[in-house]
Amino acid sequence: VQLQASGGGLVQAGGSLRLSCAASGRTFSGYAMGWFRQAPGKEREFVAAINWSGDSTYYADSLKGRFTISRDNDKNTVYLQMNSLEPEDTAVYYCAAGSRSYGSNWFSPSGYWGQGTLVTVSS
Repeated sequence: VQLQASGGGLVQAGGSLRLSCAASGRTFSGYAMGWFRQAPGKEREFVAAINWSGDSTYYADSLKGRFTISRDNDKNTVYLQMNSLEPEDTAVYYCAAGSRSYGSNWFSPSGYWGQGTLVTVSS
């Protein structure tokens, strides 16, 4: 599956952005989807994930209440709505296709990643 992330940009603190990740190739609805981010000088970290049908979601604890993940299987797209953005949210955001995991992590990437979209939050 090929993934194309978009929607990043420059926003002031307190603002909102919605990221999109469009999928093509293999059956999109067969995958759980996740968002990760990597800030400058830091390791990539998990943001949020959603199961194949869209009725189950999981978030990094620090982001609960501000970020919302959703998907539209008819459009082969997963979204990340980001509200009340903070300068600490500045990062490149990546989408990934994978599977629902019942181990230590809720979501397990399958090796399919989008190219990343840059979000910059100014103070």
